[in-house]
Amino acid sequence: MELNKIEVVGVHKHLQIREITDSGEYHRRVLSPDMTLAEDEHQKIKDIAEAEWTDEVKSAWADFLKE
Repeated sequence: MELNKIEVVGVHKHLQIREITDSGEYHRRVLSPDMTLAEDEHQKIKDIAEAEWTDEVKSAWADFLKE
């Protein structure tokens, strides 16, 4: 799949990912700060996650999930 668009959304810095499949259709997914990214994840996604998912953001997300 070809990476098409990455958006950082909300106070918890979710990553909304849009990719284009081989057939030309869109595939969408959302990554949250508590996720461990796969080794074969797009490097651009890894870089954005590393920059946006600070310890403060991860902690706030964990607290939100507990509520």
